[in-house]
Amino acid sequence: MATAFTYRAVAPDGKVRTGALEGESDRAVARELQRQGLTPIAVRAGKGQRWALKLPAFGRSRRARDVLFFTQELATLLGAGVPLDRAITITSELTERPQFRAIVADVLRLLKGGRSLAESLAAHPAYFSELYVNMIRAGEASGSLGVVADRLAEFERSRDELRSYIVGSMIYPILLATVGTISILILMNFVIPRFAAVFTESRIPMPLPTKVLIQVSEVVKRFGLPALAAVLAAVVALRLYIRTPGGRLAWDRFRLRLPVLGGALRKADTARFARSMSTLVANSVPLVHSLSIARAILANRVMAGSLEAVAQGVKRGEGIAAPLRRTGQFPPLAAHLLSVGEETGRLDHMFARMADIYEKDTREAIKRFTTLFEPLVILFMGVVVGAMILSIMLAITSINEIAM
Repeated sequence: MATAFTYRAVAPDGKVRTGALEGESDRAVARELQRQGLTPIAVRAGKGQRWALKLPAFGRSRRARDVLFFTQELATLLGAGVPLDRAITITSELTERPQFRAIVADVLRLLKGGRSLAESLAAHPAYFSELYVNMIRAGEASGSLGVVADRLAEFERSRDELRSYIVGSMIYPILLATVGTISILILMNFVIPRFAAVFTESRIPMPLPTKVLIQVSEVVKRFGLPALAAVLAAVVALRLYIRTPGGRLAWDRFRLRLPVLGGALRKADTARFARSMSTLVANSVPLVHSLSIARAILANRVMAGSLEAVAQGVKRGEGIAAPLRRTGQFPPLAAHLLSVGEETGRLDHMFARMADIYEKDTREAIKRFTTLFEPLVILFMGVVVGAMILSIMLAITSINEIAM
């Protein structure tokens, strides 16, 4: 059954056109638009199912979503043969956020002023990373900017999906722990003191568990705010310490040693490293330069620092697999995969394969962590709340026994 779709597409003259078509699916409508000589940018059914050319961007970083949108639209337009300046103009018109629209407009201004696209993007390092700029530079030099934009769009999409999965997986356990902690604090500060007042006024002897509960409640009520202030001060001090080079290194080393979570973090950075290297090497960026760029991208400073030794090994002609293995910071499989890549001469494909493997492993490791963490939080909260209820029930039982 045919469904009505609305579309936005680019005509051969570079103008954006919108309209409506009926079709079996969004892809069928997209093919019909291409048959008519139009390049589809977005096809929506009803309230907005989108065709794959305009992928939804997830993730906590608004800037990352903006860059992903920009890259996808630029790749689509350049692939359709739209001139570069016109493609960026159209992308600027399609950008919804005013702040990023101003960034794209400034990139267009610099481009029309005689700068290359790479130089224009480099003027906004908060949005476009060194990897991004170098990839565009390589595409301009080789005359394959459209292909490079496609690879960048895939890189940004993969990175955004992995980030979204990690953040989304951690939301529920953190929310669960937060709600449980707040519930216990409310009981300790408001419910238990009122219950204790009944025993104090009636001078009824209390069971030992009830005495302990009331004493803990008094401690929490008396020292809760100072303790909370101390914890907040410690968190602020830790954050300031982490901002120092030595503090960041120590913190990242500590995170890698955490049970379960440390392995997930190592795999996540390995996937990030492999994905960036695959994108760079595939576009003929020199290996040593690629390692320098990947070093700046990695979140963990310990793993990033180890890439300096890898780069030195590459300069000495040792290849990349052996120096990477010697660092001891990357999973053993990574070095074996790169050895095969060096032997076959397809290092970029092996980096891409490694990225796929460790992105999947990262998801599984995060899933294992949340699977373990959630029951532990529920068990802890259940024991604490159960002990409180048991203490109260013992007290009520003792009152009934005295009354009888």
